[in-house]
Amino acid sequence: MKRVAVIVPVAEFEDVNVVLKSAQHLSSLDRGELEMKIIYAVDLAGPDDGRVTLLKQEGMSVFTRKRRGKRAGAVNDTLEYLSDFNPDYIALFDIDSRPEPNFVVICVEALEADHTAYIASSRRYISNHTNLVSQTIQAEYFLLNFLLKKSGFKQFNGLIGVLRADLLAQYKLKEEAIAEDADYATRMYARGYQAILVQGTQLYEQAPVRWRDLLNQRLRWHYGGLQLWRYWHDVKRCGNKKFIRSWLLALTLNYAVIIYLPLSILTPFVLLGYPAERLPAKVLPKPPLRITVGLILHLFLLQYSAIVAIVNYLRGRGVEWTAIKRVAD
Repeated sequence: MKRVAVIVPVAEFEDVNVVLKSAQHLSSLDRGELEMKIIYAVDLAGPDDGRVTLLKQEGMSVFTRKRRGKRAGAVNDTLEYLSDFNPDYIALFDIDSRPEPNFVVICVEALEADHTAYIASSRRYISNHTNLVSQTIQAEYFLLNFLLKKSGFKQFNGLIGVLRADLLAQYKLKEEAIAEDADYATRMYARGYQAILVQGTQLYEQAPVRWRDLLNQRLRWHYGGLQLWRYWHDVKRCGNKKFIRSWLLALTLNYAVIIYLPLSILTPFVLLGYPAERLPAKVLPKPPLRITVGLILHLFLLQYSAIVAIVNYLRGRGVEWTAIKRVAD
């Protein structure tokens, strides 16, 4: 029987109700023939953190720690904590991740069938359609899902998915990397591994609902992308031309997104032509004109984020990890 450890890092600023919703959802995951252990890695907010008691009441395992190395540190520390369990696979989720019940089982099946893969995950959609910001990100996710299918560098944000435990334990997440997910993905592809986009399941998550939260998120992503150039020689040597091409496009075109502004006029026609019956059950149809305005604002925000990230990187300045406002789901 294969063992799967489900790891959910919990930052010290996450609200108790958000944590509770996560535990209630993940408790419904299908296990199939898998031995599964769900563990929350909680960065303690104080000596009497009520979230720990709540998680234990929900039947979850809890690993507590003082924050070190941010999210990457939480995952690395939890891997050491799980050494006695000795998992074959690690399912990694964020506190707002809402995978469908069969998500882990299908991803494990994909990894069992392809030993060249280091991660398996699915298409992702937005669960909080509350305002223009999150509705705009939902439209963006349709493009990202399309690119995931076509790209030679499938980079699942946050490494949300199921990973091979032996590779994760061997290579670890780089705690100094601003975008530890893209950093790990680059290193795995450069070593000849690949990522699998599975069919038959999907995952929902929350988008930022404030423009400033979105700006801070994308500033981290842009800054983290600049750090990936340190792997250029490893990428060149791997010999995977499709990966090299996709990797280079991701690290160049993402910093000049304003060139896509003229294409925004096509947005209403694309949205109107997309049949509502093909949308996932929880995804709401999008008002075309409203989303067009949102995407135009989003392009300017992304371009500003890219410029600020480049300037900060060249000046040797870092970026701060800030909390994102969440909504009840």
